[in-house]
Amino acid sequence: MVRFRSTVATKGRWYLWLSPGLSVKRWLALSAVGVLLTSIGLAILFRLTPIFYVTRFLSNVVETLVQVFPNTVSGPIAILLGVGLIWWGQKRTLGTLTQVLMPEGDAELVDLLRNHQRLNRGPKIVAIGGGTGLSALLRGLKSYSANITAIVTVADDGGSSGRLRREIGVLPPGDIRNCLAALADEEKLITELFQYRFKAGDGLIGHSFGNLFLTALSDITGDLEQAIAASSRVLAVRGRVLPATLTNVSLWAELADGRRIEGESNITEAGGSILRIGCVPEHPPALPRAIAALKDADYIILGPGSLYTSVIPNLLVSGMVETLRERRVPRIYVCNIMSQPGETQGYTVSDHVRAIDRAAGARLFDAVLVQKTPPSEQTIRNYREIGAHPVILDREKLARLGCRILLANIMEESESGLIRHDPERLANVLLRWYSRVRISFHSTHSVQEAQMSSGKPPLQL
Repeated sequence: MVRFRSTVATKGRWYLWLSPGLSVKRWLALSAVGVLLTSIGLAILFRLTPIFYVTRFLSNVVETLVQVFPNTVSGPIAILLGVGLIWWGQKRTLGTLTQVLMPEGDAELVDLLRNHQRLNRGPKIVAIGGGTGLSALLRGLKSYSANITAIVTVADDGGSSGRLRREIGVLPPGDIRNCLAALADEEKLITELFQYRFKAGDGLIGHSFGNLFLTALSDITGDLEQAIAASSRVLAVRGRVLPATLTNVSLWAELADGRRIEGESNITEAGGSILRIGCVPEHPPALPRAIAALKDADYIILGPGSLYTSVIPNLLVSGMVETLRERRVPRIYVCNIMSQPGETQGYTVSDHVRAIDRAAGARLFDAVLVQKTPPSEQTIRNYREIGAHPVILDREKLARLGCRILLANIMEESESGLIRHDPERLANVLLRWYSRVRISFHSTHSVQEAQMSSGKPPLQL
């Protein structure tokens, strides 16, 4: 019964193979031209003898048909037979390919091909950050483009990543693992596999399978970059994931009370107000492929993610800020919805913007994306118990900073009261904004200059 329904669906959707953009019709036509040229070549090789006999035979056949049937009948019949044979042959060819590549049926194969072509024509997007925020963004973006590059911080030193970093000396794979899973075709299964944590075993307890997988591949291939590339092929990742640097970096932060905290995980646990953040060694070299991706990007997105431990660490890498400043493409910062205890307690949207400006020494984005409506009162109370609160939109201060605001509902509030960026909504808003503003960059240096000078209110999507 399932096979019957698949056959019916296939017959009803054969015309999709003729839709523009699949790059199928052009190759079929090219094949036909090749057959014609081959025939002419053979005829020339044998001094046109085959053409003479074939022409005479066809002439006799046509004369006989015309005597039996008038040309108004025999002509259309011959055309229909010819077209029918072509259709049958191509259908059986595509059917054979379908049985091998997509056993579910021809309809699924043509849909896959159309989707593949659409995604390959998508904009070249570079997303910079780390943590769960970046993986949520990638999960949504992969529905719009296959030309995605995620540049991920490698400063994590807590949990399973921190243990592997200390015990084996590898770069922390945790954030990269999350991004690979988010971009994988079989996302749900890969995410469950990569996030699986061992609950028993001497030395295995607490480690995630994904971290061990990347660590083993790093040892086999020689470095984390090659390990990620190999993982991407195995997992059929849509896009690329790149570490910001291959240098073993460690974060430090100076707090308002005078303390200097070493280590990414210790910074959050210290619970102070961060004044300045840096890394050891200072100005580690950027991964060349990451810089190349930024130079080739059509669209650059910063965040979402922990401000001081996911977003800003990428800007501490040598060459990153300079490249971002030079780019004349749409650039946007996705602000966090909730503050983070130990990092951004008490922060408003303008505080986030100032922190990035201070770390970079310049404005690196043209607009900031802010959640439009607040969470429910119950959720706010739950977050207040752990010292977190919704990030307040302070429009006047942002206006004085010359920062354009994009307001949209991009929040996902779970039944358990957790606040996250909704991957589909976030990606949809970001791509709609990109579609609106990209033309502006042909006539002005930045969207910020064009829109702020016009005195327009915050854009809402």
